[in-house]
Amino acid sequence: MKKFVSLLLAGLTAVSMAACSSGGGSATPAPDAGNTPKETAEAAPAEETAEVKVAMITDYGDITDQSFNQTTYEAAKAYCDSNGLAFTYYKPAGDSTAEREAMIDKAVADGYNVLVMPGFAFAEAIAGTVDMYPDVKYVALDVSEYDLNSYGLTEMPENLFSAVYQEEIAGYFAGQAAVKLGYEKLGFLGGMAVPAVIRYGYGFVQGADDAAAELGKTVDIKYAYGNQFYGDADITAAMDTWYGAGTEVVFACGGGIYTSAVDAAKKVGAKVIGVDVDQAGVIKAYAEEDGMTVTSAMKGLAATVNSVLSAIKDGSWATYSGQIQNLGLVSGTDPAVNYVGLPSSTQWADGFTEADYNKLVADVFSGAVTVSNDTAAEPETTNANVDYQGNIK
Repeated sequence: MKKFVSLLLAGLTAVSMAACSSGGGSATPAPDAGNTPKETAEAAPAEETAEVKVAMITDYGDITDQSFNQTTYEAAKAYCDSNGLAFTYYKPAGDSTAEREAMIDKAVADGYNVLVMPGFAFAEAIAGTVDMYPDVKYVALDVSEYDLNSYGLTEMPENLFSAVYQEEIAGYFAGQAAVKLGYEKLGFLGGMAVPAVIRYGYGFVQGADDAAAELGKTVDIKYAYGNQFYGDADITAAMDTWYGAGTEVVFACGGGIYTSAVDAAKKVGAKVIGVDVDQAGVIKAYAEEDGMTVTSAMKGLAATVNSVLSAIKDGSWATYSGQIQNLGLVSGTDPAVNYVGLPSSTQWADGFTEADYNKLVADVFSGAVTVSNDTAAEPETTNANVDYQGNIK
């Protein structure tokens, strides 16, 4: 697992949310996991010699969100610093497509020819500008085919690559861990009800339900969305109600919304589960106490950035050109190379050891255990009583 964390954080310095296949064996091979470049990659000498200038554009968050934007920013910056490539980032003035498009236009006008854009919110801006700048490479994270089609981009242009992730698998692992580590009253606090967050949440419910069935017990899950990707007094008050009624651990899934879960958990000595990256250190620093984070449901944002930027630098953009890759499990025997999983900081115990986790990964990869990625219908459960509360605000 240490290798998985290092892979996720490859290229970072000291530090350092959104139709998928859930079966591990059928997952599209992840970047840098044995992909063979298209033959056309060798027929692009201009690509190999052109100066690479990378710009990362934030969505409605910023580069200090301790999650999606920050991980992407730090990975891109560290890679560029290590490889002598020009790098900067742009933050839109507000949360609108027009303002995101303005930053794309500015980055191109400033001479940047590789744009890294994290989050589904970029779909419309990408659809509206990608054909305008055919010589600029667009690297999108968590922008799905459905997202792009919704804004009229029905064919992938050669200058666009997007990675989407099988968050339902990471959420499933976290649900399994929580129940097998002895927690019976769980919570899921999502940011906004967007596909990636829903997949995390429904995966969490499935994992908890399967673990409870295996153990012959019943668990209770409170389930809600904050309708934003940051914590505030209203969300903290809702979490106070959850924890006050006996909730033991909350999966806080959506950027900085973890702060409300942590603020409420501290009052009663309860626990949280992190998201996207290993948030144990971040939550420890915020809470000013150790041991609050049971585990984190992670996806390989940094590893994706590193792999794609490396291909661009080496003249192998054709490996990714015009593709949407759905990244998840690429190995049933080496969890370290997978693009979704749990960190080594998980609070392993007799009920759920690292060996138990590795066996679970192998079972999901082989198809012995299946995880649905359906975001249109709430998961059917047998041993989990789920209280779906909708949006808190």
